[in-house]
Amino acid sequence: MAELTLADGTIHYETTGDGPPLVFVHGGWMDGTAWEPQVEHFDDEYRVVTLDVRGHGETGATEPDRYSIGLFTDDLEALFSELAIERPILCGLSLGSMVVQEYMNRHPNGASGAVLGGAVRSMPPVALPPGTKSLWTPLPALSASLSLSGSAGTFRSMLCSIQATTGERWLSVDPQTRADAIDAVGDIPSAEFRKIFGALYRYEPPVLTGVDTPTLIVHGEQEAPLVKRQGRQIASAVADGDRLELADSGHLVNQDRPRAFNAATADFLEELPAA
Repeated sequence: MAELTLADGTIHYETTGDGPPLVFVHGGWMDGTAWEPQVEHFDDEYRVVTLDVRGHGETGATEPDRYSIGLFTDDLEALFSELAIERPILCGLSLGSMVVQEYMNRHPNGASGAVLGGAVRSMPPVALPPGTKSLWTPLPALSASLSLSGSAGTFRSMLCSIQATTGERWLSVDPQTRADAIDAVGDIPSAEFRKIFGALYRYEPPVLTGVDTPTLIVHGEQEAPLVKRQGRQIASAVADGDRLELADSGHLVNQDRPRAFNAATADFLEELPAA
């Protein structure tokens, strides 16, 4: 992997192929390899870029005591500057979809297009009264769970609480994909897990009014209903938004249905003016 050295850490990334820049941002507690089915499909026609967000994969721990979606977006902007990328096509999953939304909010005309898989605007995926997030924060309980159960055990507990309302197939319809995702979480130190969770929980989603970037929202059929609702909100907020639901897939929709996800993304990319 290549390295981007910043004042407070080193971001690891990979590039492959040649053509218009197509940039993938992974979900929480994953890494850039989560996009392998997409990299293999698109690097014949695009300059494909993946990165490991702070706290994840080869990037691992960095100096800040607190992470934020804004910080992750700063890193993405720094990477674009390093690689001389202008008007990229962005693809984000879950946490990555938040980063893409933040980027689009900062640069309403700065991306050629955006594909958001497992798109979510906030954690929890329901609006809380202004100013109440800090009062009801789950971070103290999370810290206790991490000290007792570690990253993988805490992640399993989180999954169980979500599955209680959405069903066991919420994360993935494929048992191996689900198991691999949990194993990947086990490689993340507890301190980094907490910082990643904090970034997700504290994020206040942008309104996205004025964003002209053509945007495709892709959710799995087994996705949590509240998350699907947020996807509809994103598609309605941007000037040119559309939404697609893929059967037999969960939150990790790009891995559950890679061929269908790739086909939908390819169709979307063909319609972009830059293409």
